[in-house]
Amino acid sequence: MAHTVFEAFREGAAMWPENVLFCVPVGRDFAPEGLELTFAQVARKVDALAEAYRDAGYGSGHRIALLLDNRPEHFIHFLALNALGCSQTPLNPDHRPDEMRYQIEHSKAELLVCLERHAEKAAEAMAGLELARPIVTVEHWPERLPVPRTTKTGIQPSAISEAGVLYTSGTTARPKGCVLSNEHLLCFGQWYIDYSKTKESIFQIRVGQERLMNPLPVYHVAAGALSFISMMLTGNCLVMPGRFSPRLWWQEVVQTSSTIVHYIGLVPTLLLGQDPIPEERLHRVRWGLGAGIEPEVHAAFEKRFGFPNVEVWGMTEIARWTADDQEPRRIGSRACGKPIRDLEVRVVDEEDNDVPIGQSGELLVKASGPNPRRGFFDRYLHDPTATELAWRGGWFHTGDHVRQEADGMLFFVDRKKNIIRRSGENIAAAEIENVLLSDPAVAYAAVIAVPDRLRQEEVFACVVPRHGPNGHAALAERLFRLCLDKLAYYKAPAYVAFFESLPMTATQKVQKQRIFLDKDPLETSGLYNFIALKKPNR
Repeated sequence: MAHTVFEAFREGAAMWPENVLFCVPVGRDFAPEGLELTFAQVARKVDALAEAYRDAGYGSGHRIALLLDNRPEHFIHFLALNALGCSQTPLNPDHRPDEMRYQIEHSKAELLVCLERHAEKAAEAMAGLELARPIVTVEHWPERLPVPRTTKTGIQPSAISEAGVLYTSGTTARPKGCVLSNEHLLCFGQWYIDYSKTKESIFQIRVGQERLMNPLPVYHVAAGALSFISMMLTGNCLVMPGRFSPRLWWQEVVQTSSTIVHYIGLVPTLLLGQDPIPEERLHRVRWGLGAGIEPEVHAAFEKRFGFPNVEVWGMTEIARWTADDQEPRRIGSRACGKPIRDLEVRVVDEEDNDVPIGQSGELLVKASGPNPRRGFFDRYLHDPTATELAWRGGWFHTGDHVRQEADGMLFFVDRKKNIIRRSGENIAAAEIENVLLSDPAVAYAAVIAVPDRLRQEEVFACVVPRHGPNGHAALAERLFRLCLDKLAYYKAPAYVAFFESLPMTATQKVQKQRIFLDKDPLETSGLYNFIALKKPNR
């Protein structure tokens, strides 16, 4: 039995050497004619890279930052590092140098491996570090890698070994690093496969017959673990289209013979907005899997495109998830499944008391049995206080609000955390507030989420100017540009509104829930709209 991701890959390569593991559609700058790599081809690349890392002295106890976009190289480097017991820290290419710098420093990464297109930004991120790390690009791979600053531990890789650190936005200004073990990542993929053991489930993953197309980023666990691991464990293919393109989607689904597609809420809405083309009904897709589809478009999507979109709920920390995967599904209701197998759930109030059936509350989860943390994330890196707070009372506190019906079905309601969910990205409001407050003209700032038809939610900044209610267009744009300079483009406020004051607690904390009460924030007078300027800054 495989105990590490690399061991599981080697078993797969031995069983299905000629099966395609990675597919890239035609038209990419790095693969104009498209690309397919078999398990055997990937194995040879992984072995060569592992030897290069090993010869330079990398091994257990080392972390390597990867900035390789949604390309097969990301997983090839991940497997090579995993073979040696190294941990990978994937970076978001949309992040600004300050954001990258934090994650490189916080993770104590020994080396940054990136694409040439990101080398300049990577160098800018390194420039601010007290002790810069070396940068290598895959296009100009050196004959010998720079040696690590620290020595490897010599501990053999195992199920409990650290396999990766993924950063996820919390309620604080800085993202938290989730330390994920080999057991965690393998559990994530196996969870998907095990749905096939229930004959009523829509998820029936066939060995060596599936092609899963996922446009989501590899620095998130859904694409970086769930899709990849589940396909790797079953001799199947991961189709990597890169950034989602509604114009090309159906042509590439057909061209790559995809049988499964993954999505976020934005994807179905944008696809429904496209003019009909023949390919949208010539595909082989058996199901879609994702979260956040707008209830009013769910049924219309399935009717037009001819396959079920199954809504799920999950988190980076958990390695388990729920899915509304059996007929009759609760289409258009935000139903996201029932707890199954060893996943136990509770729905509680602010004091962690169970709420009545049908009433909303925070979702708590754990693994059944003597070890409630089995298969969950290991810890928040360098933050034992946050780890134990999340696990208080022996249950992991998700920060998500749900309601549960008598039959066990969960329905997503909202996030308890101070988080904005935009196009699949979790954004910490506090991170944006800190940037706004760095401007000397700002006395108070509160960032909230507002509904958005395409992106699920958008960023709305409420600002009290330091010298009275003299907010104007120039200041609004200056604040937007400040955020755009310091943060990834999607975190910048789509809307800026100025106020004389904001409702405060006795301890001078902004009471966000009272800013608008029953008013629509988007009807605020003097509102400045910057949606059209929110574009990738690369």
